Amino acid sequence: MKICRTKAEMRSAVCAWRREGATVALVPTMGYLHEGHLGLVRLARDKAERVVASIFVNPTQFGPNEDLETYPRDEARDLALLQAEGVDAVFMPGVAEMYGAGGDTFVEVPGLSAILQGALRPGHFRGVATVVTKLFNIVTPDFAVFGEKDYQQLAVIRQMVRDLDMPLEIVGHPTVREADGLAMSSRNVRLSAEHRAQAGVLSRALARAQELAKAGADIAALDAAIRDELASAPAADVKSVDIRDAETLAELSGRLERPAVVLLAVAFGSVLLIDQQVISPDT
Repeated sequence: MKICRTKAEMRSAVCAWRREGATVALVPTMGYLHEGHLGLVRLARDKAERVVASIFVNPTQFGPNEDLETYPRDEARDLALLQAEGVDAVFMPGVAEMYGAGGDTFVEVPGLSAILQGALRPGHFRGVATVVTKLFNIVTPDFAVFGEKDYQQLAVIRQMVRDLDMPLEIVGHPTVREADGLAMSSRNVRLSAEHRAQAGVLSRALARAQELAKAGADIAALDAAIRDELASAPAADVKSVDIRDAETLAELSGRLERPAVVLLAVAFGSVLLIDQQVISPDT
């Protein structure tokens, strides 16, 4: 497994594979890997002959009061996990290597970036779109694999790829969950024992929404039921509950007549958790 810490090293490795006629899949991560990330790697392996994982905690997607400095990191463990999964190369640039000095160009998908999580975290999706564009330009993958847990992020990246005619396929992987239903996330390790015990309420709220959707509940009833379920966890600080069109993320009202996605953002102490589920009426 190649360890590439510079853009030149990464490009050289990909060029060698291209000379062999190999296809390439990229799995972008911020490290501190868990089974959810490894599921992305396995899907990437199914899609392409060579797999690159990137590990880069991207500062441009963190706000001034967010957890950049405390974001968990464990380089040795991450590399061991990726080695065991048969990853061909890991791209691990530092911030100076990735952005250089004096950089002043950003990529933004204004509509999708300004709503939902984007409204809670101004500038977040601009940082995501910029770093992902840079990764695509450096690795030049045929496929890039992202988790569906970050549903809005996936929608932003898909639109960016369409709008800018980027020559690759974006592949989504279903959310991987813990035994109690909590979506796997690198941030979960920062939950206190008390908060971790309560955090399963997110998946219970999503399951309740699916039950009611099949029973014909309208959007207002779904919203109320989700919030009621979340309120059963005393430590849950609900930042947002959104029920949007599953494809366009447009707002919905009235009776649910087509697939929708429920998007949750709930804080436990200083740890913000997000989760999602596509729900459908029983038609």
